[in-house]
Amino acid sequence: MVTKYFNDAIIGNKNITASLSKTGELLRLFNQAPDYKQFFEIFHTGVKVNDSALIYLHNDVNNTYSQYYEEDTNVLVTEILNTYFNLKVDQTDYVLIKDDVLVRNYHFKNESNIDLNINFLVYSKLFTNINNDACGYLKNDTLLQYTHDYTACTFSKDKIKSYQINDAQNAIVNGTIGGKDYIGMSPDSAISYEIGVLKPGEEKSFEIYITINDNFKKNLLNDLDVEIERFRKIDYKKELEDTKKYWKKYVKDHSKLELRDEKSNHEIRRIYNRTILLTSLLVNNETGGISAGVESDEYKTKCGRYSYCWPRDAVFVTEALDEIGMEKDTEKFYKVFCKMTQNRNGGWEQRFYTDGRLAPCWGYQIDETASVVYGVYNHYEKCKNIKFLKDTLKMCEKAIEYLEKYVTDILDEKYQLQKSYDLWEEHEGISLYSFVAIFGAYNSMLKIIKEVKGEFSNNRLKIEALEKMKKMLEKRVRDIKEYVLKTFYDEEKKSFVRNVDDRRLDISILGTVTPFNMFTAKEKKILNTIERMNMTIRTYTGGYIRYEGDTYNGGYSPWVIANLWMANYYLDSGEKNKAKECYEFVVRSASGHGFLGEQVDNESMKPCWIIGLTWSHAMFVSTTMRFSKAGIL
Repeated sequence: MVTKYFNDAIIGNKNITASLSKTGELLRLFNQAPDYKQFFEIFHTGVKVNDSALIYLHNDVNNTYSQYYEEDTNVLVTEILNTYFNLKVDQTDYVLIKDDVLVRNYHFKNESNIDLNINFLVYSKLFTNINNDACGYLKNDTLLQYTHDYTACTFSKDKIKSYQINDAQNAIVNGTIGGKDYIGMSPDSAISYEIGVLKPGEEKSFEIYITINDNFKKNLLNDLDVEIERFRKIDYKKELEDTKKYWKKYVKDHSKLELRDEKSNHEIRRIYNRTILLTSLLVNNETGGISAGVESDEYKTKCGRYSYCWPRDAVFVTEALDEIGMEKDTEKFYKVFCKMTQNRNGGWEQRFYTDGRLAPCWGYQIDETASVVYGVYNHYEKCKNIKFLKDTLKMCEKAIEYLEKYVTDILDEKYQLQKSYDLWEEHEGISLYSFVAIFGAYNSMLKIIKEVKGEFSNNRLKIEALEKMKKMLEKRVRDIKEYVLKTFYDEEKKSFVRNVDDRRLDISILGTVTPFNMFTAKEKKILNTIERMNMTIRTYTGGYIRYEGDTYNGGYSPWVIANLWMANYYLDSGEKNKAKECYEFVVRSASGHGFLGEQVDNESMKPCWIIGLTWSHAMFVSTTMRFSKAGIL
């Protein structure tokens, strides 16, 4: 597979998430969950015009491109002009709302002065291995590419003109395919359709459909035919309009942002609305698990992969979900996903699939567990639903017990437990952010106890247990604050440092102020730290990298969350102009479609890694709402 790092556009529904390039190539398609599984290694479309070889629609030297979303929808339009033949192709990609079908509509227009005879070709290759062997199968004008578990179905209302099950990759280059086998042991196959002759100025539309069949639910040989025939009978012209209406209404129902001047803040509104549309595609509909982003690096050439749910990341995403009226998804995350993924020891591992199964990990991060407790109370502050606190109380109590073992191990200098990774999953040891997150969790648990205590007035033993935990927590928050001041403030540097080993400046030090409120924004030691941060981790463009000497993915690229973190700090310190500078840096960095990346290229000021990072978008929403309430926007 050619590594495809950038998902320029993302579409889908509650069960399907698909990503496309800026030239309209279908890069990835996930079915049933936003992170698992991904089916296509390659899905290319092209045309043969008159006697030409294959002209790939997504990549030809004579093609020019423009792309846009239908406003406030997950309907994507890619305009392609082949300048050699003057053939205009408008490609519209969307996923039905009620049925799990990806629709690819192609509108052809002959803008030349000669007749153009057009054949449309599809080349599709599935991910496969020895335990997931794939086979191609042509049946009832449908390309069925199946494995033991699932079948990828590509079909149209038009009849297939020709096909090739075996050796399709070599044959399709000439734009002509034709095989004798209707079934064959190959992960890649090709099909073609006859669009016909378009005279100058003539137009014609054509559609293909893609759906994924669960072979355990519908039998490939019998039941699937009935399902595909049902899909063929759908009025897709009506479905396109219904899909647009659905998303426009979805945005309207979830947009809680009020701006004083919509015209001057158009870009803010665009990113905000795109966040609403993106977030809806990355939440697991069954469990509430939240994917960190659409996958970009399956072969781990630059990272350990992204399309998983980190509990900590998801906690900060739920804050944005509450802001945009997705409270039910937040509640599902805590009451379903967090409960099913909590270890018997009370903690959470590093990351999970969004369906709740344990994902590949390389250690644990203590702040993952602390963040969940913090997030539970944070959600309660929004919803004021005491039943939610009662339903998650046992989970939080177990988490506190787990955190207390960690705190005791460090404060009593036993060092018997496995070391925890830091926020960035790079340093294994004792980190400032980890302790500050625990401080936040303990304070949140104290507030939870205060709220739920009255619900157990007839349960003396429970009241006693809560009181005992309360006294322990009150002592521990003092102990932790004292430990942080003693351990992580460097008198020589006159600043806090991120850990006890490399002692670098790190944007996560801001966690001491926001969101965990260990210190106030204008305490002398915090002010000293901010001054050093601005000298060490601020780039010449005004953006902030994560920490001194950050080399991730080439290094020295500002991170969206780092700039929004600093914007929140400056809001807390009352420095609105500085806060707005940090915020506007992020606004300027959005992609052409309004997506925020993980990192920003200092030269182009556009995303340079992971386009559509959920944490970036969530933090943007939370910060934007703070700015709006402060009268800045």
